[in-house]
Amino acid sequence: MTATSAPHQIPDDALPETFRPEVAIVGLGYVGLPLAMTFADGGATVLGVDVDPSKPVLTRNGTSWIEDIPSELVATHVDAGRFLATTDFSAIARADAVIIAVPTPLNRNREPDLTMVEAATRSIAPHLQPGQLVVLESTTWPGTTREILTPILEAADEEAGRPARVVGVDFHLAYSPERVDPGNTTWNTKNTPKVVGGMTPACTEKAVALYARAVDTIHPVSAPETAELEKLFENIFRNVNIALVNELAMLCERMDIDVWEVINAAATKPFGYMKFLPGPGLGGHCIPIDPFYLSWKAREYDFSTEFIELAGKINSNMPYHCVRLVRQALDAHSKALRGARVLVLGVAYKKDIADYRESSAIKILELLQKAGADVVYHDPFVPEIEGGHGVTPPAAPANVSVDLTDAELARADAVMVLTDHSGIDWAHILAACPLTVDFRNVYAGTPKSDTLWKL
Repeated sequence: MTATSAPHQIPDDALPETFRPEVAIVGLGYVGLPLAMTFADGGATVLGVDVDPSKPVLTRNGTSWIEDIPSELVATHVDAGRFLATTDFSAIARADAVIIAVPTPLNRNREPDLTMVEAATRSIAPHLQPGQLVVLESTTWPGTTREILTPILEAADEEAGRPARVVGVDFHLAYSPERVDPGNTTWNTKNTPKVVGGMTPACTEKAVALYARAVDTIHPVSAPETAELEKLFENIFRNVNIALVNELAMLCERMDIDVWEVINAAATKPFGYMKFLPGPGLGGHCIPIDPFYLSWKAREYDFSTEFIELAGKINSNMPYHCVRLVRQALDAHSKALRGARVLVLGVAYKKDIADYRESSAIKILELLQKAGADVVYHDPFVPEIEGGHGVTPPAAPANVSVDLTDAELARADAVMVLTDHSGIDWAHILAACPLTVDFRNVYAGTPKSDTLWKL
């Protein structure tokens, strides 16, 4: 869902009068569409609302735009009358509950940008019905539900003749953080426990009843602030531990110790240890962003989140470390980085998905180009790096995936492994290229050599 203050409409966007959804989901991206399918799987009738006019058209054609959701599933629920999409916010008046699942990125100053959350809430407000439940799922700072959504939804509209409303009396409001992990075949929206915190006990009760229709386990908490902070803590926990292991990797390089062997040895301990892996940096829609939400909010309380900010600095430095390592590897081959042909393998932030939001690979491509390298990339899931969602595409030709041919491998002075996609013939690459630098341990068990460098 893109930022806007008013919904768009297209001619074939009208819903049948007989379509009476039990739940409306605003925002049909990586969170919203899987959530819609999970509710429909549970037998609920679901309305999707998105300002992107292509979404209703794709829905009616039974086409999915999210790799984790097969088109056949969308088509099944459309044909059964359990799922339709629209750009018309007035249709949410037909639903018993409305869930907001829109992006919450950072602005250019790395501060929270709630433009889309506010826009969605303002578009819902005129159509909110007595007793209706509104739930925010977008990741945000503690206090957003109470301080941002509540005033908008409670406010009177004199022009429309609508009196002020009271949360918990005239409508219900809660926060329930999304827990989507793209590409995870074990944990999905249905079997991942759902945390729910309402503005009042009645709000929590309504939200618990809603999600119980679709999700196996519900965990209610005392307030939306608790649920909001819980979500941030989940991802900050990963951020901090990834920073720790990234710092260890940089130290191990200087000490000439294999960090992967250290990690695997530590993982044999059956208690008191959780395995985290180093890499070229962070990526995705949560882990690189969420710590900034809490650090920003903490300043309101004269509190500095030094531990969290230090982890952010370490992880943000990893792309620079990766480029330095490639430069050193090329130097060892009597080749300068400037003018070298560097083939980057993988730009998605994790294996076997197409999502490159906040991917460290984008920064690495940029740094390589600034250093004067001749840079190209290959990613079977990302044919082109497009702008939007905070992504600035690198300059050509590093913005379009090249075919992974023997001719392309022969042209490369160095190959950088940034995403460990399972469909790539890694053994062939190692044999065909004069220099491979592995940042994902795809060559586990193969010792370092003049032709194979590792993080």
